[in-house]
Amino acid sequence: MGQRTLEITDVSSPLKTAFTISRGAKTSADTIRVTIREGEAVGQGECVPYPRYGETQIGVHAAIEARRAQIEGGLSREALQTAMPAGAARCAVDCALWDLEAKLTGTPVWKLAGLPEPKPIETAVTVSLDTADAMAEAARSTPSRLLKLKLGGPEDLERIEAVHAARPDARLIVDGNEGLLPEQFPAIVKRAADLGVVLIEQPFPAGKDEALLRRPGAVSVCADESAHTSAEIQELARRYDAVNVKLDKTGGLTEAIRTVRAARESGLGVLLGCMVGGSLSMAPAVLLAGLADAADLDGPLWLAEDIAHGLTYSDGMVSPPTSALWG
Repeated sequence: MGQRTLEITDVSSPLKTAFTISRGAKTSADTIRVTIREGEAVGQGECVPYPRYGETQIGVHAAIEARRAQIEGGLSREALQTAMPAGAARCAVDCALWDLEAKLTGTPVWKLAGLPEPKPIETAVTVSLDTADAMAEAARSTPSRLLKLKLGGPEDLERIEAVHAARPDARLIVDGNEGLLPEQFPAIVKRAADLGVVLIEQPFPAGKDEALLRRPGAVSVCADESAHTSAEIQELARRYDAVNVKLDKTGGLTEAIRTVRAARESGLGVLLGCMVGGSLSMAPAVLLAGLADAADLDGPLWLAEDIAHGLTYSDGMVSPPTSALWG
């Protein structure tokens, strides 16, 4: 094994328009990019520090820097899983190590990981939280047939109705980001299937979702903020029908694969999701999407400018990354 060098880069990418959920709005994607070089081979990974989990760019950068000696000394992916906790910092390093191994061996990541050969997949495209009329107009201009509606307020049912009227051909994922009103939830569930809703995501705050033990209706309920790694899957299966697996939460592709497989073993459906980030953040998840029921990997579509060799999106589909990007 040759000498490794580690580079950590703070990146801030302006968005085309504000991305709004129940907890607030953002106008840039603030990420950390990790580059690991070994000889002529270069591996990269990127993560999105998420304030909801107490993460910041400064903190994530420092957490990776604290492991510099181990990483440059040849830390393996498996050793990384115990050297760093799950979260954004480990995600960037884990993904960079996968990419580095692919470059060193000439073997694509999907083969190294034992994943299905990647192919273009359908991805949900997000409709940001806004008034019912504005969300309906945004839905009309979105070519995807799988739309993810950000909710959180008294007008939520009206928002769903307006989008369904504007796009009766679309399947809808409604995402509360922990902000749905408990008194409104039964009405939303009752009407959901008739309004094209196929999944309801994280309606209530993590740790305050006991009401889902008695969840009614035919539409599946999906855990997001309640779900991080494979360790929680069995408990989540008591309250949810599906789980949103995001690499920034699991701490990278290595644990994301374990989480998807644990979810399958527990009878849970799998939505493969993302934070708002560019193609380098999204690429590992696209390779894993073949094991999921659905994907929500539209992050790069929000960026004013993506990384070179970025993912290709067309009519609600995203193609696998080229080796020039990742993997």
